[in-house]
Amino acid sequence: MTGLAERTHSSDIAGLASINHWIGGRLVEGVSGRYGPVYDPATGRQAKRVDLASVDEVGAAVAAAADAFSEWRATSISRRTEIMFRIRNLVDAHRQELAALLTAEHGKVPSDALGEVARGVENLEFACGIPHLLKGGYSEQASTGVDVYQIRQPLGVAAGITPFNFPAMVPMWMFANAIACGNTFVLKPSEKDPSASILMAQLLAEAGLPDGVFNVVQGDKVAVDAILEHPQVKAVSFVGSTPIARYIYETGTRNGKRVQALGGAKNHMVVLPDADVEMAADAAVSAAYGSAGERCMAVSVVVAVGDVADTLVEAIGARLPGITVGPGSEPSAQMGPLVTREHRDKVASYLDRSTEQGAELVADGRDHELYAEADGFFLGASLLDHVTPEMDSYQNEIFGPVLEVVRVPTYDAAVRLVNENPYGNGTAIFTRDGGAARQFQFEVQAGMVGINVPIPVPVAYYSFGGWKQSLFGDLHMYGPEGVQFYTRAKVVTSRWPDPGTSRVDLGFPRTR
Repeated sequence: MTGLAERTHSSDIAGLASINHWIGGRLVEGVSGRYGPVYDPATGRQAKRVDLASVDEVGAAVAAAADAFSEWRATSISRRTEIMFRIRNLVDAHRQELAALLTAEHGKVPSDALGEVARGVENLEFACGIPHLLKGGYSEQASTGVDVYQIRQPLGVAAGITPFNFPAMVPMWMFANAIACGNTFVLKPSEKDPSASILMAQLLAEAGLPDGVFNVVQGDKVAVDAILEHPQVKAVSFVGSTPIARYIYETGTRNGKRVQALGGAKNHMVVLPDADVEMAADAAVSAAYGSAGERCMAVSVVVAVGDVADTLVEAIGARLPGITVGPGSEPSAQMGPLVTREHRDKVASYLDRSTEQGAELVADGRDHELYAEADGFFLGASLLDHVTPEMDSYQNEIFGPVLEVVRVPTYDAAVRLVNENPYGNGTAIFTRDGGAARQFQFEVQAGMVGINVPIPVPVAYYSFGGWKQSLFGDLHMYGPEGVQFYTRAKVVTSRWPDPGTSRVDLGFPRTR
């Protein structure tokens, strides 16, 4: 293959590398005349620019996918499986290059970037089992001489609209199952960190995926709306904020599409008085500040029950000075910058608003030297105590390195707090009491639950998805429900009568 720079872009205009579209098996330069900036979050400088697609360019990608569908859906399952294995192996072989792009454009440190790629590869591995996953059911002799069986068939052109915080993993959540099931795919990645999408497209092509089966259109709301309104797009998968998820779901379904739209989160970690405080503090710090808090499954609220609160807050606070903040180019860095200056400033604004509303600022990330002195989008780890549900910081998804502590008197109050929150993505409980843990998993209203596990992201052979305003649609993402989302059932009732037994019968069909 060619060099990394040549793989991820094709032109160099005004001194900036331009990130293009991938349509019909090749790089396609944009013709809309619109571009978006791509920054290096560690330096604050614009490093590249990305084409922003027009409606016609989206149409060209959908047309390429539609043209490729008939042949791809007719491709044998064994052949599709062979290609999926090749895709898995190529992505695995190039995981360092993918991770480097994530560090350069998102800002996450290399260890976190590699972890993202690894979790994406898990989904490719799951999709390699598509021969088993697409097996239907068969009932012989359902009626005299009649057999009934169910098969699952692909939908057609599917589209994925993916977020900035996981530019490699979330696309693999979507396209792995989609193409393995026989669909073709159009990806609209985040315009903030788009290079990983092009590298993945080229790896899929190298694996032998036919032209047009996987396409990438770079873009903004113009591209999103074009996807949602295009009549040949049959299914749309989305991950992002709740307001946009609701818009995607309502617009897509209004246009007759199958939609799964994953929204925002406010993930609570309940700590009971009997918990191992040192373990809980380690878990809270890891889950709250990893990837600078830019994870939809990050712990953003610790719910301290009873008299564990003071000890727990002290233990968390004692760990924060040990977090090394810096650019991904520094091997010692544990937490990188946020994705843009605007987002960093919005996250920081919650700190003053919370203290004005009565919270205690135990640790202020603005005190970190990189916040004031660096050109990059850095913010240190922040910790807010005595937060209440009425405060702005609690009511909003901060999506940054800010951990809030809400104190409650009892287990019942903790569960009530979690269940009354409008989000229901993930939650966790830390306790030594097996009965309390089992009761928590039984009654808590969230799609993913951790027991002494702070970030309960399911392995690839289960499915990822929240409840309440964290998910719009009926089916969760990847895993078995992902296969269900990208296929539809067809039931066949079959009879092969002996010669001479055919007759007219105007009655309603019976099974006896």
